[in-house]
Amino acid sequence: MKVLEFAFADDDENDFLPHNYTHNCVVYTGTHDNDTVLGWYSQAEGWEKEHCNKYLGINPGDEVNWKFIEAAYKSVADYAIIQMQDILGLGSEARINVPSTLGGNWVWRMKDGVATKEIADRLYHLSKTYSRLEEK
Repeated sequence: MKVLEFAFADDDENDFLPHNYTHNCVVYTGTHDNDTVLGWYSQAEGWEKEHCNKYLGINPGDEVNWKFIEAAYKSVADYAIIQMQDILGLGSEARINVPSTLGGNWVWRMKDGVATKEIADRLYHLSKTYSRLEEK
């Protein structure tokens, strides 16, 4: 199990960096116990944020969540699993769970109509580009 949000705290030998993955793994942008990508990124600072920006090629104005999604899709991991909050580009307000806390957890729900054809087309394009479509 590889979690992209864990990738940038250490050096380039960090097992969570995509270039260190093996085929026999699953990559996630984050998990139910992590903040969303945008929530995590807004709180990252110093070397960790610089390392993330450099590694993923993030420039001002870029859609950070899609940089994470693309990194997961183009990795060699057998599976790439992306939380819907990250696909939708939501911040900390959409976090699922804060471990060791009571109340306010597991309440996020996706609203009708927010999963648009444009988003589906983007995911399809990434899936096709990085050979993540299952052949029938």
